[in-house]
Amino acid sequence: MTSPARTDDLQVLLDAQYGLATQSQLEGYGYPRSRVRHFVDAGQWTVVLRGVYSLTSGPLTRPMILMAALLYGGGSALLSHWTAGEEWRMVRLDESQPVHITVPYGESAKSQAPTRIRPPAGGDKPVPLVGAVRHPGVVVHRSRAHAHLAVDGLFPRTSKAVTAIDLAVGASSARAARLSLVSSVTNAGIRLIDIRQCLDVREPRRYRKALDDAVAVLADGVQSVLEYHYAIDVEQAHGLPTARRQGPVKVDGRTLFEDVDYSDTGVPLIVRLDGRATHSMREVAFRDRRRDNAAELADRPRLVYGFEEVGDDPCGVAREVETVLVREGWRRERLNLCAGCESVRPPTTDEGAGPPRPSVRA
Repeated sequence: MTSPARTDDLQVLLDAQYGLATQSQLEGYGYPRSRVRHFVDAGQWTVVLRGVYSLTSGPLTRPMILMAALLYGGGSALLSHWTAGEEWRMVRLDESQPVHITVPYGESAKSQAPTRIRPPAGGDKPVPLVGAVRHPGVVVHRSRAHAHLAVDGLFPRTSKAVTAIDLAVGASSARAARLSLVSSVTNAGIRLIDIRQCLDVREPRRYRKALDDAVAVLADGVQSVLEYHYAIDVEQAHGLPTARRQGPVKVDGRTLFEDVDYSDTGVPLIVRLDGRATHSMREVAFRDRRRDNAAELADRPRLVYGFEEVGDDPCGVAREVETVLVREGWRRERLNLCAGCESVRPPTTDEGAGPPRPSVRA
């Protein structure tokens, strides 16, 4: 029988772990495996994951799902990859997905499939939602650099920089990896020095060049996915000059910043990139109007694009930007067509005219 003191200690543990405990923890408080099984069979406790129990029969909350995965992984387990991205607000929460954890290399924990609600032994007590998912399961990753990954807390997780790289490495292509890293860094406010250190300390298993390219673009001043698409798909793909990013401008005594400024090429063109999410705020909209007026008073040409134009028609955006640049005095050194331009380019005199006609002698 469990003593009152040990019962109080167990209560403290359960309060700290959202009502969850492992088999080894329960044994330390006088609950051998047979006694735990008795409570499970009676429907008073539930099996959440292999060796992890909830001392209640109610549904699991999100904190309980995360805590169960960490308890399952052992004392060194960290939330990582997609799950850490959810906790850092880098990706959208999807509670149907398994919980990703990282443990030190050599640990015995294995990935576990989702667990489902089962009726108590004997089946004499009705249980709702039998067969529904109780816990979405666990995906276990291992790392030799585990000591360099962690951020402590109630739910230990990989650092922002490590998480951003893990998400990028898990992408389906090199291009998707670049976009993932740019998105994570700009949305979560991660320092580039932290990303560089992580890439050096923990060599990614793939996409290293793509990730280095993303870091280079970010170091050049790109601060959003929209700005990245503009720099790569509009400027680089079409041979336009590289603009200055986030160039400072004085408006009403305040220092504001232009997204894209071609002044360094000798052309005072400004390109504004409107991502809507930030520009929908009243204060930001007012700031942008003041920037527009300041540019007009300074006789500076400007163009404005959003995701629709840059994402759906980068070739058209490039042509418009080039038109203004040339009009204002920029001279292109050579014609540069991207794959999209090539697909819609009209045939030249020597293209599409069929075989040459036979000559006719007089």
